[in-house]
Amino acid sequence: MRCSKILFTTTRNIPKEATMKSHALLLRGGFIRMLAKGIYSFLPLGFEVVRKVSNVVRQEMNRAGAQELLMPFVHPAELWIETGRWESFGEELLKFKNREGAEFCIGPTHEEVITDIARREIKSYRQLPINLYQIQTKFRDEPRPRAGLLRCREFIMKDAYSFDVTPQDAKESYKKMLIAYARVMARLGLDFRVVRAPTGAIGGDLSHEFQVITPSGEDTLVLCNSCGYAVNVEIAEAAEVEKTSIKQKNIPPEPKIEEVKTPDKRTVTEVSEFLSVSPEKIIKTIIAVYEDKAIAVLVRGDRELNLSKLAKFLGIKEAFIASDAEVERVTKAPVGFAGPVGLNIPIYADIEIMEMEDVVCGANKAHTHLIHVFPGRDFKITAWGDLRKVGSGDPCPVCKSSLITEKGIEGGQTFYLGTLYSEKMNATFADKDGSLKPFEMGCYGIGITRLVAAVVEQKSDEKGIIWPTTISPYDFHIISIGEDKKIQETAFNITAWLEENGKTVLWDDRDLSPGIKFNDADLTGIPVQIIIGPKAMKEGKVEIKTRDGSENEVVSVIDAGNKAIQISKKLESKLDEYAHSWEKKILKVTKME
Repeated sequence: MRCSKILFTTTRNIPKEATMKSHALLLRGGFIRMLAKGIYSFLPLGFEVVRKVSNVVRQEMNRAGAQELLMPFVHPAELWIETGRWESFGEELLKFKNREGAEFCIGPTHEEVITDIARREIKSYRQLPINLYQIQTKFRDEPRPRAGLLRCREFIMKDAYSFDVTPQDAKESYKKMLIAYARVMARLGLDFRVVRAPTGAIGGDLSHEFQVITPSGEDTLVLCNSCGYAVNVEIAEAAEVEKTSIKQKNIPPEPKIEEVKTPDKRTVTEVSEFLSVSPEKIIKTIIAVYEDKAIAVLVRGDRELNLSKLAKFLGIKEAFIASDAEVERVTKAPVGFAGPVGLNIPIYADIEIMEMEDVVCGANKAHTHLIHVFPGRDFKITAWGDLRKVGSGDPCPVCKSSLITEKGIEGGQTFYLGTLYSEKMNATFADKDGSLKPFEMGCYGIGITRLVAAVVEQKSDEKGIIWPTTISPYDFHIISIGEDKKIQETAFNITAWLEENGKTVLWDDRDLSPGIKFNDADLTGIPVQIIIGPKAMKEGKVEIKTRDGSENEVVSVIDAGNKAIQISKKLESKLDEYAHSWEKKILKVTKME
């Protein structure tokens, strides 16, 4: 394919709306264009990458025995009402009425639809196990779409759903999907981690995320290199510590609590510096709300509250940080001066607070803090719990070694659902004894378009993208320099020979300077470049190099095609070996063996 004959538009300028590297490079390289906030068109180069990512996913799903189907992206409200998610899913569910007044939604996920198919089509245990998947456009009305393809409203996703007879059978289906997902990530050349994860809006009892490691990732992963503990920070547990009950402590009557003026000192850092105390000696009081109730949550000054753990501790779906107005209503003070002393709402404290004595906290009064505060003496705790975010250097809850944290982008997630959806929707099958039983289910998602961005975040440099061979828009990028007839003929012949041998080629035949062509080649990231220029052609040779810099050779024109294919196969074989290594270790890594 000639550049002069296709839609190939690149730019040097970094678009102002691009805050992530992947967003900027995909826009600059002519892969995507924004239509509206969180909604993107895929231009020919971008669509080819999406198609190839889909093919890799499809190959691994088929290899695992799954069957592809296609479900509508418009869903009737009745199915979502059956599961209770018509209301509980929240504002991300885009609802509308048709001309007849019937309610529908644009599918953000397909548990309801697939369960409806199963209850209609699967009648007997003899039809199980079965795993059905689709690659389909979805829509979630994100409140703040950002980061290009990483957090958008419309996206393409592979979602799979397994149906089994028993929980044990369902776990075997789950394991197959772990293997398939690990192979997908590895075939894309990604450095990734597999971590235990919260189940969120999907629900279920067990979940793993496949996290692409990058400093720009939104998610924080908590890892132990000693024992293999690996979890999303939202469910990371604090290690058990030796602690003495407040009631058992001999709390001294002195020094007595005392007010100090802290003008405009609202943050832990500001108070710490102003009073010359370490953040570890400050109690941070967070006002949170759930179900129209306000509560206070206490964590040490150098810690962060984990809202997911708080919700689980309280036995509720979700908790939120209170608005400024709510904080002022509850504490009778501006934001930044909240404290537990004298508060007339339930007070929940992280277990670390139990060890704190003679500390600083807000006074529930403007520009004022309290010093010489003793938990148990100056205020009472409603309940204690593991409520903080675990951080780097904390002891591992399993082996007590020091934990580390990394940032990641979620590329895929697996869920063991059990009978969560089948019971709600009365989806049953006849078992061996003739009794009707609900399906044991699992669901498994991979963000196709999200993975495109994740690859770019990780596989790029200051010049542009470095596509792995498996998903590059073309196999080879031919760059012909100058208008010399022999150079053009050589470029044409190598292109034709490679295409006859089943390879895809992008030939930059544009009448532009060598610098622009080289820059565009590096920006668009096709893994193998074949450069045909006047200097090498004088000796009947061309240059072949890889975008990642691992190979650079000058070969004869007659050998160019074979050599290029050889180099490409070498790159791909590394990905195959990587996938095989993950296939062998994934169940051990996830403790599923």
